[in-house]
Amino acid sequence: MGVIGFLLIGLIAGWLAGQFTKGSGFGALGNLVIGVMGALLGGFLIELLGFRAVGTLASLITATLGAVAFLFLLGWLKRRG
Repeated sequence: MGVIGFLLIGLIAGWLAGQFTKGSGFGALGNLVIGVMGALLGGFLIELLGFRAVGTLASLITATLGAVAFLFLLGWLKRRG
């Protein structure tokens, strides 16, 4: 997947994560950052479990789950601090 594809998946994943976690989105740039961070986190976590995301849909699901996990982590850190 090229850089443009990775960023597009990240943008969609960030928006979806905002919808799933009672947010209303974070704007295009915020969604992109959250989605890209989520894609990296999701990819890392899924490989720890012994799986690999192959294809666009699997990448989108992995990035979205990672972005949701990233948002929960940010919320936890915010409440803790």
